[in-house]
Amino acid sequence: MSKVSRRYFVLGGIAVAAGVVAQTPSTAAVVPYPFKLGIASGEPAADSVVLWTRLATAPLNADGQGGMPNSDVTVEWQVSTSDTFATIVAQGSVAAKYADAHSVHVVAGGLNADANYYYRFRANGHISPVGRTRTTPATGTFGRDIVMAFASCSHYEEGYFTAYRRMAEDNPDVILHLGDYIYEYGTVTGRTRAHAGAEIVSIQDYRRRYAQYRTDPDLQAAHAIAPWLVVNDDHEVENNHAGNIRENNNPALTAAQWTARRTAAYRAYYENMPLRPAQAPGGAAIPLFRRVQWGKLATFHMLDTRQYRNDQACGDGWKVCSDADLANRSLPGNAQETWLLDGLNQHASTWDVMGQQVFFARRFNATGASMDSWDGYRASRSRIQNGWVQRGTRNPVVLTGDVHRSWANNLKADYANSNSATIGTELVTTSITSGANGSGSTTVPDQGTNPHLRFYVDRRGYVRTTITQSQMRADFRTLTSVTEHGAPASTLRSFAIQDGVPGLQDI
Repeated sequence: MSKVSRRYFVLGGIAVAAGVVAQTPSTAAVVPYPFKLGIASGEPAADSVVLWTRLATAPLNADGQGGMPNSDVTVEWQVSTSDTFATIVAQGSVAAKYADAHSVHVVAGGLNADANYYYRFRANGHISPVGRTRTTPATGTFGRDIVMAFASCSHYEEGYFTAYRRMAEDNPDVILHLGDYIYEYGTVTGRTRAHAGAEIVSIQDYRRRYAQYRTDPDLQAAHAIAPWLVVNDDHEVENNHAGNIRENNNPALTAAQWTARRTAAYRAYYENMPLRPAQAPGGAAIPLFRRVQWGKLATFHMLDTRQYRNDQACGDGWKVCSDADLANRSLPGNAQETWLLDGLNQHASTWDVMGQQVFFARRFNATGASMDSWDGYRASRSRIQNGWVQRGTRNPVVLTGDVHRSWANNLKADYANSNSATIGTELVTTSITSGANGSGSTTVPDQGTNPHLRFYVDRRGYVRTTITQSQMRADFRTLTSVTEHGAPASTLRSFAIQDGVPGLQDI
């Protein structure tokens, strides 16, 4: 790993750089520092990247406005080829609007392909920390190998975000977050940290919850080191909802109030993520499934498995349920299934990486299977698996979050026949904190009935992958503790997926 400048980790303060938009001392002395939620970049393309920040001087204010005045604020931004900002390659200004909780999404264009850049903001006389970002290779080129990390499930109350810090120290080129970036619940006593307020429902609630999470310096470090690609899961709205159907009526909401809750949740999600304007929500829906092309090396198909799904079969839970086989049921929805298969048919790159939320491989035991996972939508999974086989997709790799444990799975043409062909690979990241420290067990659950499940560990952490033209290496990074801050991360197990050879190979 190359050395990373300490500059990216000096967050929450002002990054010093020469020849720049200078802070105005007299103004800074009287106006509180507005970059307490950090900075971020995302959605890289060959010529552009999204730069994000949200101004807040008092992030935990109950009105969700972060202590900012009821007026718009001009935010200047700069992009440079160096962290000293000696040469500015793009710059401009944008209004941070009160109506948008003073969040900004800048599409910085005119950039070179496959290049590293540095960025920062200035507002109210203060300069933000410096972030590093990068662009993708040009169309038709492979570009450099990429280090990609992915994560999910960061429950603020259940531990410290040390895993985000360790991820940043790995100096990745891109980070994927596969959902449950926040949790909606109110405070539960006795945990490592405490949520501000009760269960979140209103736009004010969601904005404050994101602000609380984004004050975490380890999370800010991970955002500052690389561009992110994000998709949400259920907890960004409400646990285990299926499209517009709630898990239960707790808290009690009318239909109109449930619509208002989804509207608030998606609005706050967009406000707090480095997404392109194309992903801005429209009322109680947000368009999140999309493709990001990384030259000829990789295609990231970012899926939404929460908004368009049929309701969980047989009342949800872990059970035997024949309805899970019904052909008319879909997890991503019929339109997204078609969109995904069309993308896989393009053969645009060596690696087709599907970033999505819930467990993909079959996992049965004596009590059945999880109806919230793809096992509850088995015809839908078969259509996608058979679809990539029929289309000759070279290297399908499914990335998964949600289950708070690390897994590595071979994907089979026929899960009932262990001798059937391996047709793809699934890498499942554990949580950042959800589930607290975990047991440390490495015994694969249910492997007797599911021999394609190759690896498991009950610890917190993330997965680091190194993607080259010849292989994808996956390092399962784990921490022994998240209830104490600052634990080291170690690689518990590594696998390789060779180009043209689906399935896991031991390293």
